[in-house]
Amino acid sequence: MISGLLLIDKPAGITSFDVVRRVRRALKVRKVGHLGTLDPFATGLLPLALGEATKLAQFLLEEPKTYRAVLKLGAETDTQDLTGRLTRESEALPSPEEIYQAAGRFRGEIDQVPPKYSAVHHQGTRLYKLARQGEDVEAPPRKVVIHRLEVEDIATPLVTILVECSKGTYVRTLAHDLGRTLGCGAHLVNLTRLAVGPFRLEEALPLDEVEKRENAPSLRTHLIPLARCLPGVKAVHVDRTQAQRLAQGQTLPWPGLDSSEGEKVRVLTDGELVAVAAVRTQGVQPVLAPLRVFHQAFANQERPEHPAGPAAQGKPQAGGL
Repeated sequence: MISGLLLIDKPAGITSFDVVRRVRRALKVRKVGHLGTLDPFATGLLPLALGEATKLAQFLLEEPKTYRAVLKLGAETDTQDLTGRLTRESEALPSPEEIYQAAGRFRGEIDQVPPKYSAVHHQGTRLYKLARQGEDVEAPPRKVVIHRLEVEDIATPLVTILVECSKGTYVRTLAHDLGRTLGCGAHLVNLTRLAVGPFRLEEALPLDEVEKRENAPSLRTHLIPLARCLPGVKAVHVDRTQAQRLAQGQTLPWPGLDSSEGEKVRVLTDGELVAVAAVRTQGVQPVLAPLRVFHQAFANQERPEHPAGPAAQGKPQAGGL
């Protein structure tokens, strides 16, 4: 089974699920999922999880994302981007100094109201479905973090910004809110994702190049293996016997582990990822409690027999996909 991350440079005009569907068909891989939706008009980095890498989605989705965005001042739309209907215009545009000052107010933790045309649920129904039915429903604000916001270029009425943000941030809403702060309104006209955590757009393959391949093995040199998918997570190395225990959903005593309660670690054997585990305390010593286990580590030998517990079946004991 082929497992790992495949970095795709998504073209404009198709959905993220279209990319998943086309890669699944081209490479003949059954399990494929994307790590963070890009709107159809957006381009850039779309990491795809293949095979057992889909079990890592819950951890990878927490990674911050970096975008280059172009917003147009003086006009608002109902979708907050160029695909929507014009709802407001203004001829009075701010000075560059005002733009720089306003941008500074959006750095750090902020409250953001998800756009009405979004996949956020309201009483079991997606907001965009309610909006298309003419229902004016506003989701409650939620906390997001803007780690970095730089104004890269001003060519009035266009402003280019570089944004690094937390999971759940809507960049088109950021553009909309920045326009409201400036008093002239704004909407997003271009969006490119540059990075997801440690992964960069420069490493990605164009979708059409992937579709030229005959099968997944032909892309092995481009696949990021499971062991390298969480480079920011501490690694713990175990032997095969210990790996088998984790794969059966059992905790593994690990005295002397310099980690805090609840911290996640990568558990490796012979360079292969065995599990993502959480550090727990049992009695007076720390143990590794498996959250996700990966049987690819045992591909060249017999799998553990009679796995017990939810972790052995690819289901987390804490959290979930």
